[in-house]
Amino acid sequence: MPSESAPSSSLPHYETLLLHPQGNVLEIRFNRPHRLNAVVEAFYTELLQALAYAERSSAFRTVILTGEGRAFCVGADMKEHGGAERSLFQRRQYLQLGNDVCEAIMRLKKPVIAAVNGYALGAGAEMAVACDFILMAEEAQIGFPETSIGTCVGGGVSKVLPQLVGLNRARQLLYTGRRIDGEEAARIGLASASWSGDVLLSEAYRLAAVLGKQAPISIAMLKRLVNVGAGNDLDSQLQQELDAVFTCSTTADWQEGVNAFAEKRTPDFKGE
Repeated sequence: MPSESAPSSSLPHYETLLLHPQGNVLEIRFNRPHRLNAVVEAFYTELLQALAYAERSSAFRTVILTGEGRAFCVGADMKEHGGAERSLFQRRQYLQLGNDVCEAIMRLKKPVIAAVNGYALGAGAEMAVACDFILMAEEAQIGFPETSIGTCVGGGVSKVLPQLVGLNRARQLLYTGRRIDGEEAARIGLASASWSGDVLLSEAYRLAAVLGKQAPISIAMLKRLVNVGAGNDLDSQLQQELDAVFTCSTTADWQEGVNAFAEKRTPDFKGE
């Protein structure tokens, strides 16, 4: 893992999250370990703010999401929900926050890596699926228990999960709520890889370092193309790719890439 850079004086501070800037990587750590990082409204609100901070800060090329303690995120904090009195409108607003977080992860112009260190259930699994890459500890577990508590998945899982693991496996995981460990998740394509828990975060940073060397504008263009591609017909996708290539060709990074190739050196991309 790279040495920690000096925290910026403008680095936000949150009650439910810990932010660790490490070079050009922003690690966002869920910080409710006493509740296995279960979700409450403040968690969603602060995570949206943290993702917006990562988006607008040119210092960061990649975001890592992980959990403090022995869980990534076990979903909604049922104890707090059980004691809360919400109107139907307030309930809808809370559910919208969950969708907003997953959408923000998917629409962030920078790659997001989920380093799933422990249980990722319900909303935790939804946030992981929204990420560009899922790395899991071998002993971690991911699952979608919604049918066992009379609710339904959100955050785009019903669209993205079948694309990752195939329709048949997605049905099995979603309908039954069966949990799978990191090794099985990697085997079926839900996770990119699984590692022992003691090296998981280091491997996440290793991947982040590779991503951080690529041209940021190119990454942003590709992330959008990949995420919308399944819903586009071929003509639309070809046109959007053409627009993306043209846009990239107008950037200083494109010229830097051309110059570096001709000069047989590593390019130094600035995101410009």
